[in-house]
Amino acid sequence: MGSEFHIVVCGSIVPDPLQTLAPQDGPAGPSLKNEMMLPAVLDPWAGHALFEAANLAAKNPGSQVWLVSLGPKAKLQQVMMSVSQKAPFQLVVADGSASGFTDACETAKVLAGAIEGIGGLDKSKLLLFGGWQSASRGSGAVIQMVGELLGVTEQFQGVDRLTVNGDGSLEVLERVEGGAYQKSVVDGAPAAFGWATGELPEPPNNPQVGMQNMQKNMPALMQAKPADLSGTSLKFTSVELPQQRRETRIVKDMPVDDMAKEIVEWIKG
Repeated sequence: MGSEFHIVVCGSIVPDPLQTLAPQDGPAGPSLKNEMMLPAVLDPWAGHALFEAANLAAKNPGSQVWLVSLGPKAKLQQVMMSVSQKAPFQLVVADGSASGFTDACETAKVLAGAIEGIGGLDKSKLLLFGGWQSASRGSGAVIQMVGELLGVTEQFQGVDRLTVNGDGSLEVLERVEGGAYQKSVVDGAPAAFGWATGELPEPPNNPQVGMQNMQKNMPALMQAKPADLSGTSLKFTSVELPQQRRETRIVKDMPVDDMAKEIVEWIKG
């Protein structure tokens, strides 16, 4: 016997990882040089969460999927043209900065507010999905705070598999040290899941799904309201690229043991 879920995926856009990123100080704080000109993609961590959500919804008839995104709506529109072909979902947009320099707490407040405003959302069926980490921020904190703000206290991080049991309970595999997994069982919704890479490949493009998605998602983009991120007290004293250091020495016929000893001495030094 399946279950019916209301799955909300939190995910935003990030600069294409093939681009060269240069941080700079601006009047509104740190930003990326030519940020609005950089090609953008859906955050890969959020992408895994979205694909897992669509797969779970397909296996449980009656389930619905929403993608809640904080980002500049002009850039979101470009990205959604391709993402919409991957999986069926309904888009909820908060128009604001998607920069990794924004305060994680303020970001969580905006996302939680957007989720609260979803019409027809049943919190008793809520599964909150998001990336365990992010390509724009490495804190792994946003999805946890969104869950807390929504009153979702059953939370799991580093999830690679989510299985719905016959009694409606959820079996979760979370990553732990040494390539092992921790298996947990939760009675059911509501619960929050920070996804790792999961076990699904990226779905192929489906133009029909894309057309259906964009018909309902274009109004969400056009009607997106500006997100208020002004409540932060977070300050950056400086931003710069990490220094790169490379020292190369070519040696022939060096024994492996001597090579290992030299590497150890270099690390200690």
